[in-house]
Amino acid sequence: MEVKIKVNQPLQEIYGEIADIYEGVNHLLTLGFDRGWRRRAVRCAAVGGGRLWLDVCSGTGEMAQNLSRLAPAGTRLVALDFSWPMLSHARTKARGAPTFFTLGEVAHLPFPDNCLDLITISFATRNINLSPEILTATFREFLRVLKPSGRFMNLETSQPRNSFVRGLFHLYVALVVRRLGRRLSGSSSGYSYLAASMRDFYAAWELAAILRAAGFASVSVKRLLFGAAAIHLALKAGSSSSAGSSRSPSEGVFRSKFTSGAMTRVLTQAAACRGFQGSMPPWLQGGVSCPAREGGQVGAPVGGARRSFPPS
Repeated sequence: MEVKIKVNQPLQEIYGEIADIYEGVNHLLTLGFDRGWRRRAVRCAAVGGGRLWLDVCSGTGEMAQNLSRLAPAGTRLVALDFSWPMLSHARTKARGAPTFFTLGEVAHLPFPDNCLDLITISFATRNINLSPEILTATFREFLRVLKPSGRFMNLETSQPRNSFVRGLFHLYVALVVRRLGRRLSGSSSGYSYLAASMRDFYAAWELAAILRAAGFASVSVKRLLFGAAAIHLALKAGSSSSAGSSRSPSEGVFRSKFTSGAMTRVLTQAAACRGFQGSMPPWLQGGVSCPAREGGQVGAPVGGARRSFPPS
């Protein structure tokens, strides 16, 4: 049975509401641990290289920024998020490898089958966990666009195995993350939601089981800070040699020189910006329009230097 997934508009509004202070508040609430966790996760993800990397639920672009620093020469990086305010912050700090920013929904990625070498997500899997069935369907969408032997790296809060440590973790979430987050951000709904999603999320072994159920051939887990967070690295079955005989015509574009024009054409044409409803300011579009909808459009790549925004 097909699982139908729609854009979570209430959540989209929450992240638009806290975009300006999201990054700083999170560093404070995690006592800075999240920065080191991201760097560690990126080191795991970057092993294996590849020419096309995708960071989903990219938010303010912290993971994309870390990925760009370790990306091999010639790698193209795409940062995708469903919140325009969050992506607008991400664009201001693009460095390293050329990075493309696009509005999109993880359940309907604007890519052809078997074209990505790497997908990453950090501290956002809780947001797409509307139900185990929907999360499994989303992981299958990731599997669809990954090449054979492609990698998926998931960095997320988890549940400590020790019951005493788990109780302390939940107490910290309730007293600090929820209450202090609300005061610092001014958003009651944003950090109430965040605290509840952290408390109710899966243990590391449960998430690994969901990844396997989605079809990933191999899943490894690294627990962080007594299990309060975890890195999952999942591999798609197959080999790069077998990918050559079965790739779609569109995939050839990704294997070529990865010019800005080629990337833009594929991102805007592949799957006709499948399923995403949204909008993007015209000045960001770079002359590119989606043949199906206004949402999911792709701006010009940003890399190596800051791009300034026009006045609002």
